[in-house]
Amino acid sequence: MFSRDSEHYKWDKGSYMEKETLIAKPPFPGNNRSHNASLLTFDLPALIEMMKNSHTWTKGELNAMILLKSPDKQIVLTALHEGTEINSFQSNDSVTFQIIEGKLKLHTRKESVTLDKGQLLTLHENIRYRLISGEETVFLLTIANGTLQPAEN
Repeated sequence: MFSRDSEHYKWDKGSYMEKETLIAKPPFPGNNRSHNASLLTFDLPALIEMMKNSHTWTKGELNAMILLKSPDKQIVLTALHEGTEINSFQSNDSVTFQIIEGKLKLHTRKESVTLDKGQLLTLHENIRYRLISGEETVFLLTIANGTLQPAEN
């Protein structure tokens, strides 16, 4: 699903998050969508099924797929096995976690929270965190360059 050359986050059980260089193939072979298109859609249930049927997943490793990569934002669909633990690296980027399936525990130095299916958490830049999946978990990770600002109503 991935080959060398573009940015991708590789996570190993019990280790820290490290950057690795990879190119993500399009989520669906033969899809001729332009990356500059103003409207992109993704069939998340189909992508999740494809990820869980992959060789990487059946070997017991997590699986991640870059859905969008732009200079200011990345969106990564990530599937974790039960008990997977990820320690983050120090980052200047803000992140959000949106839980699609399962539960994810997130620990910072000051706080801990458990996210359930359908919940979204935002985390400002420069905050180290640790993730633990209490069960098989799928989430969308959005990495935004710069500072998060709350929306004004």
